[in-house]
Amino acid sequence: MGFRTYTCPISKRCGGCEWLAVPYPIQLRRKQEAMERLFSGLVEADGFRIGRIHGMEEPTGFRHKMASPFAPGARGRVRCGFFEAGSHRIVACQECLVEDKAGRPIINDVARIATRLRISAYQEDSARGVLRHAVVRSGYATDDVLVTLVTNGERLPQAERLVQELTELHPEITSIVQNVNERRTNAMLGRKNTTLFGTGVMHDRLLGCLFEIGPTSFYQTNPAQTELLYRLAIDAAGLQGKELLLDAYCGTGTIGICASRGCPDARVLGIEQVRGAVGCARRNAKANGLQGSCDFVCADATEHLAGSARGSLSADVVIMDPPRAGSTPQFIEAVSRLRPRSVVYVSCNPQTQLRDLREFRAHGWRTTHMELVDMFPHTKHVETVALLSKLNTEHHLDIEIGEDELSEIDFSKDATYREIKKYVLDKYGLKVSSLYIAQIKRKHGLIERENYNFSKKENQRVPNCPEEKEKAIEDALEHFGMI
Repeated sequence: MGFRTYTCPISKRCGGCEWLAVPYPIQLRRKQEAMERLFSGLVEADGFRIGRIHGMEEPTGFRHKMASPFAPGARGRVRCGFFEAGSHRIVACQECLVEDKAGRPIINDVARIATRLRISAYQEDSARGVLRHAVVRSGYATDDVLVTLVTNGERLPQAERLVQELTELHPEITSIVQNVNERRTNAMLGRKNTTLFGTGVMHDRLLGCLFEIGPTSFYQTNPAQTELLYRLAIDAAGLQGKELLLDAYCGTGTIGICASRGCPDARVLGIEQVRGAVGCARRNAKANGLQGSCDFVCADATEHLAGSARGSLSADVVIMDPPRAGSTPQFIEAVSRLRPRSVVYVSCNPQTQLRDLREFRAHGWRTTHMELVDMFPHTKHVETVALLSKLNTEHHLDIEIGEDELSEIDFSKDATYREIKKYVLDKYGLKVSSLYIAQIKRKHGLIERENYNFSKKENQRVPNCPEEKEKAIEDALEHFGMI
């Protein structure tokens, strides 16, 4: 990665890419240092390591969700673009460096067609006018394009003509939806949707799983880095058998479904308070053939877990991906009562995550590792994945060891499966399973494990580790001083 910088004609007015003029490697270094400063007290208290930030090979064109407000211009013209930094003045934009190229031409053509058809733009001060926003979502691993037109009220004049002209100009569009938002608020989307063209949804793939995305569905804006973020979270979960993964704040089920696909014997319980997202999560599980192993509950995560903690529910691993405001002390207390072996905390706001990790610490948890992901290059934003573990005091024994016995103990610590996987992925670009690592460890006499090469299904055998991956795992074992 060189020290190339990027330019944009409206960057100073738009303000969306505040670090655009900073070479990307320096951006990553700044983010790494900022996170190390932020978590320094916790690192010192718990003795964990913050991994090197995961950046992008090419930090352009990564946004697959593009949006624009509309505003009235001179002589009835409909204007679109970005709000100027610190204001609601619109800055016109023909092309955005960080957006997928599919989006901005569609948005600009919506404004042109609306001007020609005399469809008025929304005026914030008077709350009059029709068109408020346009949102374009484009597939990362598919060719789907979903356009959402946000209107001030249910009436959209010339709707059929607008759809006809827009789809003629852009045959790549697969769905167009009208979203109604009559509230005087900065919130972009309302609750009511009407399909104007196509199915009203789009589909995309993450880590080999197919997902349905609707106009109001939460779906990460940068799918390439999302795959990395999810892989880090799933690896940290360390699912290997018939375990229960509790996926809190699960949205449309993306993390839990990806985890279930990687470990089919595990069960996933997702909790989400948005009813539409839960329905979407259930359809996503069915589309991936996982409806038997994935279940989703429509409930407030804190309330549901607080009630479950007093009942019979238990979980082996909890993955939580809360909103920017973070979690709650009540949720953290409820998780502690469930007694999972580990918690994986995915965060889009490190400040609130630090607060929550301290709350977990008050309940006896310790942060054991943290990874950083650059989801939005050219900004200060960082996403994090923290792994927490807790000593099981019911199975903990205090023993005394004499000085002569201390000399006989090897205090070296073997690398974890997660560390071995990361080493192989970073050095060789290969993804290896825990099963393959177990096979190679047994080959070198590091473990004695029965049935390590048998499937959970009767009379089926799991394939042996391929030679290429075997050599990579052996290199990792050598690297960590295990062989």
